[in-house]
Amino acid sequence: MRKTAFLAGMICAATMAFAASNTGMTKGKVQLKSAGPLAFGPEGILFIGDSLGSSVIAVDTGDTKAASAGKVEITGINQKVAALLGASADQITINDVKVNPLSKNVYLSVTRGKGEGAVPVILRADASGKITEFSLDNVASSASALPNPPVAKAGARSDPRLETITQVAYSGGKVIVAGLSNEEFSSNLRTIAFPFEKNVTASSIEIYHGSHGRFETQAPVRTFVPYTIDNEPSIVAAYTCTPLVTIPMSDLKPGKKVEGATIAELGAGNRPIDMIAYKKDNHEFILMANSSRGVMKLKSDHLEKYKNITAQTDITGVPYETIGSLTGVKHLTSLDDSNALILTESDLRSVPLP
Repeated sequence: MRKTAFLAGMICAATMAFAASNTGMTKGKVQLKSAGPLAFGPEGILFIGDSLGSSVIAVDTGDTKAASAGKVEITGINQKVAALLGASADQITINDVKVNPLSKNVYLSVTRGKGEGAVPVILRADASGKITEFSLDNVASSASALPNPPVAKAGARSDPRLETITQVAYSGGKVIVAGLSNEEFSSNLRTIAFPFEKNVTASSIEIYHGSHGRFETQAPVRTFVPYTIDNEPSIVAAYTCTPLVTIPMSDLKPGKKVEGATIAELGAGNRPIDMIAYKKDNHEFILMANSSRGVMKLKSDHLEKYKNITAQTDITGVPYETIGSLTGVKHLTSLDDSNALILTESDLRSVPLP
């Protein structure tokens, strides 16, 4: 039987092995230079992407009490976060939102302030809407440094160092990190065995961008989801101007230049933000939030049937529908099997999966 959307299963399968293994964590203060993409692994382990520090930090949250998902609704989220951190709302940036699959508590990576004085913070919200700071002053943690991070260009219109990490995910005992490096093919996917090992597998990624009509190696993956395609563990990734690409996990080897297969062009002038995979009515779907093209629902039962796009083209490939009821979405993540969690300019709330 073909299995897809294997992330949740892999987390459950890895939990027993994790519990019996040495995590390599030490207790103390975690020093973040930035707080960006988040992901959860087994037993309440939170992974924090620190682009400025060019590292991924694993933190034992101790937040493992199982709970059923309830309705989440926090209105005026920016104002409430600002009040908690003693800042004005325009000085608060919520960089990512993830739900702990065990406790159903919501974790947010936040930046307080702007420029050199900006401070990274991790917050936690419960189902009642209470928001607290998750202190990193005395926690069990470990870190993995990422090789060859891009060189910072302070004051530049786009500082590549800030895109060292664009997304993090955990699957099959590995942390998968998308972002940029300082290599010739700067688009990069790194995989790190967890508990963390010294070796980080870094692969350069090349794709054919149909709407641009050329191969590209400098643009990072903006968002991705681990997925099984035709019985092969893979990654489904989206890039700016919205090519949708599949990459077999087996291709991600040290120093290898990998060519992803572009299976859809979903529209120019758009930046993908987040994507999740789910099942409903005996079908499989990917839901993707975007900067200017709304929230897309893609039917993903048989992604292997779509041919690799190798010529200039407009919107084509995997079909999608736009979910008109979901507007202004800044972040999107899974809450449970039936609900997603969305962050908008005004609130953080759960919504039924379409």
